[in-house]
Amino acid sequence: MEMTTRTIAKRKHIALVAHDHCKQALLQWVETHKTLLAQHQLYATGTTGNLIQRASGIAVQSMMSGPMGGDQQVGAMIAEGKIDMMIFFWDPLNAVPHDPDVKALLRLATVWNIPVATNRSTADFLIGSSLFDSEVEIAIPDYQRYLQDRLN
Repeated sequence: MEMTTRTIAKRKHIALVAHDHCKQALLQWVETHKTLLAQHQLYATGTTGNLIQRASGIAVQSMMSGPMGGDQQVGAMIAEGKIDMMIFFWDPLNAVPHDPDVKALLRLATVWNIPVATNRSTADFLIGSSLFDSEVEIAIPDYQRYLQDRLN
């Protein structure tokens, strides 16, 4: 597939997602990095977003709960170029009923080449990177070219 570029602005649009067994860990991570995160636009699946907003006081745009379509809403925002990075504390030891949605969400994040952390160590590396507060150019699929090729 042909690639093009997209510029991720200095002020990031960050999706925050956590499975039930990982919500407390994500809340602790947000609390640790509250000052930095407050400078960016945060999005989250329903329950997680409400918990983060109550615990931290940081504004969070909440989607539906993951099992009710929230994972798919975040995935759609990724495909539309509206999410710049994702912090997803997932529980690899407990299957969830919406596992196909989780897999699709992670697949879209990979297709659209956005940084993703699936655990606290990686999230710490991302937020501690010099790129976190910088404008960054990333390679993404050239969707217009893809459509043209399919129609010809």
